[in-house]
Amino acid sequence: FAVVREAGWRRIKMRHYDVQLIGGVVLHQGKIAEMKTGEGKTLVATLPVYLNALTGKGVHLVTVNDYLARRDAEWMGQIYKFLGLTVGVIVNAVEPQTPERRAAYNCDITYGTNSEIGFDYLRDNMVVSLEQLVMRELNYAIVDEVDNILIDEARTPLIISGQGQESTDMYVQFARWAPRLKPEADYTIEEKTRTVILTDAGIDKLEQLAGVKNIYDENNIELTRYMENAIKAQIIFKRDKDYIVKDGEVIIVDEFTGRQMPGRRYSEGLHQAIEAKENVKVQRENHTLATITYQNFFRLYKKLAGMTGTAMTEAQELDKIYKLEVMSIPTHKPMIREDLPDLIYRTTEAKYNAVVEEIKALHETGIPVLVGTTSVENSEYISEKLDKQGIPHNVLNAKHHAREAQIVAQAGRSGTVTIATNMAGRGTDIVLGGNPEGYLDSILRKHAEQVSYIREMPESDDDERAEKEEAIRQHIDNMTQAEKDELLQRKVRECEEDHNYVVELGGLHIIGTERHESRRIDNQLRGRAGRQGDPGQSRFFLALDDELMRRFAADRVGKVMEMVGMEEDMPLESSMVSRFIEQAQTKVEGYNFDIRKNVVDYDDVIAKQREVIYADRLAVLERADMHERVLGMMRAEVNRLVDACIPGSMVTEEEQLERLLTLVETWVQVPEDVLPENIHAVRREEMRNKLIDLVIDHYEEQGEKLDELAEQNPGLNVPTIRDIERSFTLQIVDRLWMDHID
Repeated sequence: FAVVREAGWRRIKMRHYDVQLIGGVVLHQGKIAEMKTGEGKTLVATLPVYLNALTGKGVHLVTVNDYLARRDAEWMGQIYKFLGLTVGVIVNAVEPQTPERRAAYNCDITYGTNSEIGFDYLRDNMVVSLEQLVMRELNYAIVDEVDNILIDEARTPLIISGQGQESTDMYVQFARWAPRLKPEADYTIEEKTRTVILTDAGIDKLEQLAGVKNIYDENNIELTRYMENAIKAQIIFKRDKDYIVKDGEVIIVDEFTGRQMPGRRYSEGLHQAIEAKENVKVQRENHTLATITYQNFFRLYKKLAGMTGTAMTEAQELDKIYKLEVMSIPTHKPMIREDLPDLIYRTTEAKYNAVVEEIKALHETGIPVLVGTTSVENSEYISEKLDKQGIPHNVLNAKHHAREAQIVAQAGRSGTVTIATNMAGRGTDIVLGGNPEGYLDSILRKHAEQVSYIREMPESDDDERAEKEEAIRQHIDNMTQAEKDELLQRKVRECEEDHNYVVELGGLHIIGTERHESRRIDNQLRGRAGRQGDPGQSRFFLALDDELMRRFAADRVGKVMEMVGMEEDMPLESSMVSRFIEQAQTKVEGYNFDIRKNVVDYDDVIAKQREVIYADRLAVLERADMHERVLGMMRAEVNRLVDACIPGSMVTEEEQLERLLTLVETWVQVPEDVLPENIHAVRREEMRNKLIDLVIDHYEEQGEKLDELAEQNPGLNVPTIRDIERSFTLQIVDRLWMDHID
């Protein structure tokens, strides 16, 4: 740890605080370190990463997106390389099963996202030769934003799938029929579980529409699934909240992070039902080729640790499922952020009007504001309202991680207003007064644009604009390091002055526009303010028709508001209401925990089977001689045929023998001397031994011919019998395993 602390100071001018050393110890012990936002989790990880990488067995640092994996590998990589270790990065841009990917895993330290590493594990267990393997043994992993990966993502298993043969016309047909069924009369909706159940009247209507007499006939049973999915797509799943439509595709939006998840699809026909509703091309339903849950994947590591700003609310689940203890690390400076009570309005419109008024008032005083929303739709709605008021602002919807990280880093500048979905820019610090490093590119560009000959260059068409861009780039390239440093120092001084000004104003103000299902996500939003002892303030603005309120607390709170006789635009500020909301969140957290536990319980059943099958595959790949195993299979198959055709110890009927020999002749020509003269004198065991010898001798003979051919023609790549045995064994194991998990 002392070596890393010294290297950190020498290479990147960052020295670990004592509390960061405590965090490092906790991570090395295989626990979860809960560290508040801005306490330098990225730097803390360098301590246990270096120590554990010295074993040469590899360390994985798992992040939530490609941008953070790349950023942290480059930033902290300076320390590791200075200390003589190698660093690799696994991101989406690196093609799977390539030498580049293998090289990244063979490094002492590998940065990557949870999904990329998880999918590599599954792909490694589908390869047909050792050369295609990219990963080493799973030794030690530190999971950054551990709550997001091990809890929020844990409801979605990792699945590699191939296209099925099912027709897609049914989804289009049912999308037309779904609006004909009426809520309550024909179906009921369970909002908490997001399920649809057809009533008896609904089933009658479905039978009429489909022209069938009995929906429960085994040929018709699928029709209820089509209809329930079509209704879910129409009523429960909302565009721009649960998913977006982009380039003719339905892309899921992560409910926790607000991020798009291209490539992910809802299972069991729901995605196709949404595609039919949105009139885009309905893709065929997929069949599972390989699958694992994050819970079972991360439990494969010999040692696992994690870090996050918010884990205490889920400490029980982390302990129960992953056997991970959560340790809260003290902050470097005391926390002085002020968390104000929630304000509750009767309608959404009144709530948003109040939010805009609050932003306007804060903006006029120069206080920086970060507005948190739960969906892209809400972000855009607030943005429109701010445009009407003429308030400049940035909107982040977790689409462009790198650009958004830069904007979030500057969200602490005086007078800045930033609207962001839950997780946009997560992993990036908001520095009061702004972060001068993030401005370097724009400072250099502005400086170049002011140079007289560049300023006077015309830009009336594309060619002229390209010429001007090239001149700007050339000018920046020709600047000396001293000139660049001087410009940066000016910005540093400007940011320091702004920092002091913002601190005097009371720091960053956080406005939440809706409570999330999870208290943890609310705490993450609050945690964006008040970093490293800075002042700050947070408050949530809620409405009775917010989703969480509507599902769990609206009736009780509505009655309170009616009793008090409140106007629509008058807020209710009450600790009793805040308690209702906390109780509702605890309920939902418990419910979501049960869902995740069910996912684990279900996957646990096949986890042991998966372990055995994957170990078996690896043994085959590692040149295990399959010959005796194949001969054993042949003996077993002959035994099965003999027992099926000749039930007694002697042949009693001519047909028994004819049937047996017909089956055996699908493999090998049965010579006449095997056939007895007197059929009724044939003993079953005698026939069994003759046929086993016949089949095995024939197989060995053909194998020798093939081996000779391979030896005589080295340039033709003729496989040996051992190669064929390995290849067929893998194909059969894979096919049966895929049928089993599908």
